[in-house]
Amino acid sequence: MKSLVAKCKQFLRSEEAPTATEYAVMLALIIVVAIVAVSLLGEKVSETFGDVTQGMTPGGAGS
Repeated sequence: MKSLVAKCKQFLRSEEAPTATEYAVMLALIIVVAIVAVSLLGEKVSETFGDVTQGMTPGGAGS
């Protein structure tokens, strides 16, 4: 029983496990931000290309 308590204390003092968890949380947040940014920019870019295409076609807004 004492060895189990000693191992638990050693694990809690160790900085490797919390550091790995912090990196995992940071990575998850970065992925979420990247997905949101791509989604928002994707819609804007699509609208812009649509406007340009419409302006270049005969009978479009540019005529």
